Amino acid sequence: MMNQIGVRDLVSFILRSGDLNTNSNSTNTAQAGTRIHHKIQKQHGKDYQSEYYLEKTIQKNNHEFQVHGRADGVILKNNHATIEEIKTSDTEFPDLSKNRLQLYWGQVKVYAYLLMNEHPELERVDLDLVYVQTPEEIITKTSSSITKTEATTFFNQLVDEYQEWLEMQEAFTKERILTAQRLPFPFPAYRKGQRELAKIVYKSVMYQKHLFVEAPTGTGKTISTLFPAIKAMGLELTSRIFYLTAKQSTRRVAEEALQLLSEKGLVLHSITLTAKDKIRFKEEEDVRPEDNPYMIGYYDRLKPALKDLLTHENQITRSVIEDYAKKYSVDPFEFSLDASLFCDVIIGDYNYLFDPRVHLTRFFEVENSDNFFLIDEAHNLVNRSREMYSTEINSAPIRPLIKLLQAKPEKNKPVLTKLKSLNRYFNKLAKEMKTNKQTSLTESEENEKLTKLVNNLIKVLRKWLAKEKPSTETDQVLDYFFECIGYQKINEFFGPNYKLRTLLTERGITVRLFCIDPSPFLADSLKLGGGAVLFSATLSPMDYYQNVLGDEPDSLKYQTASPFPAKNQKLLITSYVDTRYQQRQASLVKIVQSIKTLIEQKDGNYLIFAPSYQYLEMVVTAFHNAYPEIEIVTQTNQMNDEERQNFLAKFNDPQEHPIVGFALLGGIFSEGIDLVGDKLIGVGIIGVGLPGLNQETNLIRDYFDKQNGHGFQYAYQLPGLNNVFQAAGRLIRGNNDKGIILLMDNRFLNKNYNVFFPKTWYTNTVVHNLNELKNKIKEFW
Repeated sequence: MMNQIGVRDLVSFILRSGDLNTNSNSTNTAQAGTRIHHKIQKQHGKDYQSEYYLEKTIQKNNHEFQVHGRADGVILKNNHATIEEIKTSDTEFPDLSKNRLQLYWGQVKVYAYLLMNEHPELERVDLDLVYVQTPEEIITKTSSSITKTEATTFFNQLVDEYQEWLEMQEAFTKERILTAQRLPFPFPAYRKGQRELAKIVYKSVMYQKHLFVEAPTGTGKTISTLFPAIKAMGLELTSRIFYLTAKQSTRRVAEEALQLLSEKGLVLHSITLTAKDKIRFKEEEDVRPEDNPYMIGYYDRLKPALKDLLTHENQITRSVIEDYAKKYSVDPFEFSLDASLFCDVIIGDYNYLFDPRVHLTRFFEVENSDNFFLIDEAHNLVNRSREMYSTEINSAPIRPLIKLLQAKPEKNKPVLTKLKSLNRYFNKLAKEMKTNKQTSLTESEENEKLTKLVNNLIKVLRKWLAKEKPSTETDQVLDYFFECIGYQKINEFFGPNYKLRTLLTERGITVRLFCIDPSPFLADSLKLGGGAVLFSATLSPMDYYQNVLGDEPDSLKYQTASPFPAKNQKLLITSYVDTRYQQRQASLVKIVQSIKTLIEQKDGNYLIFAPSYQYLEMVVTAFHNAYPEIEIVTQTNQMNDEERQNFLAKFNDPQEHPIVGFALLGGIFSEGIDLVGDKLIGVGIIGVGLPGLNQETNLIRDYFDKQNGHGFQYAYQLPGLNNVFQAAGRLIRGNNDKGIILLMDNRFLNKNYNVFFPKTWYTNTVVHNLNELKNKIKEFW
């Protein structure tokens, strides 16, 4: 696999200098940029060739690499050539920094060199830089020309400086390929189902397919997906793996797996990306970029920092990034992003690929078949992606902003005018809803009037912010500016899979763009790589997850059996408990007695799950009143890290201090925790996990009813059952674990529910009363 570098990456890496100013980053969307490019390209005549691909293979000191890119437009006519490069940004052209213009022109000069190399008859090329300031689409065109000699000199200077990095990267690549080829499986033997899973993951890389995998707890999903993907690296079937997760705990598991593989001889660079607000140094808090010592001169210190890091570290975790960022006085978050360009495995949150507001443009601006995606705990992506593609804008901040800016009415007049226009429109919406006695309104069409008002406000805010000195005042304006930008960006995706919701509250009007079905956007994101494996312990029914997670017609699916002995787990279903809302109070005594029956047959730790905090509190109160002598611990709303750890620590000593824990179904303790061995010997689940009735879930139901007739399943039943399966999965975590799962709801006996049971649940026992429950538990133990 030949080393490659894009023209923009080459120019950017070599020519960037000076400060890191995150406020100068454009807020444009890729869709807006593409639309503007196409609009300008279509204005040219028949001789204009858009998206003109150029490449050249360079031989340098026995090293070979390819420089490639696409010029936005090329005109070749009568031995004369013109290259057009289109750039879009929300910065006004006179405010562009010298370095930014240098990068723009540097890119065009490289295209000119590549074009003259492709057409030796050309001795000179005209260069047009077309800069479009958005959203007004103000066009500034500047022109120049370059000779073959000038272009060759410029290109060679770039390549000469890049040579050192190329040689370093080539050495890294050779070592990665060689050690990946030799890498043995890191354990003495495969667990049941592990080898088969590894094989199909390998084939997914080889054939660049999307694979959906359900592998029960204990299969070793992380090593079973990472190991074959890395082996595929050894045969140059892929060159970069993205391991994406929903939780920090699963990122740590991936780090541990890579550490294990490195102990077996694997040598590659991996990096874990940490959210900006969590990795920022204390000295950077509440400090503006222009005063931040880690941003001032950032690019002047970046290359030495990267060289030191990459030469001495292979597994680049958060602490490693922080150490080197401190050493070289560079911003740790931006440093991690720049370092990731040289890494083979990138571990991070889903949003780095899927979220249109924060995804990694440096990797995902165009398709790259050398990238492969491993999506862990993929069931979480359903709800997460809905929020990624949803947003809202509120009227509440407007009046305080108007009051603030009226201190200088003449100076702030343009902003005040647009804020007042938006405020009047929100007031009009509120008045109409009050007149109609409405608190919410749902529509299928875009609110074009609101879109126009928001876009107009963004225009004047952008100009105002560019000229204002940093202050508390500008910070407040900036907060609302970003809220407007978020609305503008997501509004570009608005279509048949959206609803526009207008909500009237005591604080004012909220307009929410609610994405019901993000699957088309997920599909587009997955196509940015050469293939993907989406895996979870609970991905049943598979066709549902394939549908909502951006399925493609030829995607693969695979389900493995549990590697643990079936006899170690007993599943009991109570026919005498009805937890439907109308029956909750009536069934409370039976639930409390069932929990007591479960725990009194064998001393140990138990976890009881309920579907809502209100229901959980009701059960906990009743249980404690009935059995005050039993020690319990209860999950509370919005627990911090210390409180979570204290909750789990209660399970550490089951012999001396057995505990009964009460937790929320679908909450922080229902997945991603490991209470191995005798730390947990029983799980009780109250109800079938249905989400609470609300308007947005009903919108999902109605949408999928029209799509496929399975609205209730998609909106309520299957997400609820996934919560049940995840909670039950806390029980058996290893070969020696043993215990009972007690399902307290007679709806589990209904075919509409048990048809979706995992295979390990096919053998279950129905108990009809407390006496039967007691006997079956005793029999098991």
